[in-house]
Amino acid sequence: MQELHDAPLAPLTTFRLGGPATRLITATTDAEVVAAVREADDAGTPLLIIGGGSNLVIGDKGFEGTALRIATRGFGLSGTALELAAGETWTDAVARTVEAGLAGIECLAGIPGSAGATPIQNVGAYGQEVSSTITEVVAYDRTTRETLTLTNAECAFSYRHSRFKEHPERYVVLRVRFALEDAGGLSAPLKYAETARALGVEPGDRVAAATARESVLALRAGKGMVLDPADHDTWSAGSFFTNPILDDAQFAAFLARACERLGADVAPPAFPAGEGRTKTSAAWLIDRAGFTKGYGTGPARISTKHTLALTNRGDATTEDLLALAREVVAGVREAFGITLVNEPVTVGVSL
Repeated sequence: MQELHDAPLAPLTTFRLGGPATRLITATTDAEVVAAVREADDAGTPLLIIGGGSNLVIGDKGFEGTALRIATRGFGLSGTALELAAGETWTDAVARTVEAGLAGIECLAGIPGSAGATPIQNVGAYGQEVSSTITEVVAYDRTTRETLTLTNAECAFSYRHSRFKEHPERYVVLRVRFALEDAGGLSAPLKYAETARALGVEPGDRVAAATARESVLALRAGKGMVLDPADHDTWSAGSFFTNPILDDAQFAAFLARACERLGADVAPPAFPAGEGRTKTSAAWLIDRAGFTKGYGTGPARISTKHTLALTNRGDATTEDLLALAREVVAGVREAFGITLVNEPVTVGVSL
């Protein structure tokens, strides 16, 4: 294990924001991860887990405690069964499964971060979610001090949520196991209309898995959602807000507000989200509330490519970013009566 003191954390995040940690440990094996967690817990030291840093907003004062960077490696493929160590780079793992001719996560290409973060957030994009292919998650339980293997059902997945996100101080993900599909090199049936349109096919069709992956990467790049150190539009956490899910009464109230503000001929996005529940688009809400692409004049601004991404233009502070986020939340609430929820995890700060 590598240990550093008063260690900068900003370089470990895709925002490139945040102050230092009192101590930073880099663990390269599961045993090292568990040992570091137990040491911190035994000493009563606050602990911050860092994977790929793509879902973290760290305060400018940094973190008083031990930051544990999980840098474990392991890619195991047996037939259609995949096992990833938590520290594996997610987008690289997706590429390797596509090269192997397997389907199931090809539309999750280009998502920054580590494999261990994917079940926590139930990462999803372009019609796929990891919960559809995850079979088991191996995690260290800080309460029982045991390493557990949880089934898909025990992970309690829902939209951008899981058992691990529900209890963020309890579990440390060590390994993630997936069941992929051998469809002769074809993708899973395409569920996302934008992807199907880009490929000139219909939703439900299959294409070559490599073609689906390339199309998703192109779509993400066009929205500033593929990491590029030279492009400040990618100095972000991807989508900063989750898409709101409304019950029938909330959705009716939203439609009335939208009609009053935009006219009766405007139909807000609406997608079924379970019985009596409807999901709408956070990006649409932000844009229609007046926060268009490139909004802002300071060092933190909305991406010029996508309204869901808040970005560091190079010299922002975390407080700059949070001020912009709060402005967007307040504006959307005033316009449509909906309170947006941030997707990234905040450390030492809050909206």
